[in-house]
Amino acid sequence: MFKFFSNVSSEMKKVSWPKRKELTRYTITVISTVIFVALFFTVIDLGISELIRLIPGR
Repeated sequence: MFKFFSNVSSEMKKVSWPKRKELTRYTITVISTVIFVALFFTVIDLGISELIRLIPGR
């Protein structure tokens, strides 16, 4: 068990972590993409809902 954590620690030292500027850019990209996809599917959902309401007999 101690060897495992020792190996994990040594591997974590090899990781190339992003700089602050890169991290900020990546975060903004992810948040804007999530917002875009959420809005896209909201519009699609509302459109399909309206089409279903137009079907006679409902």
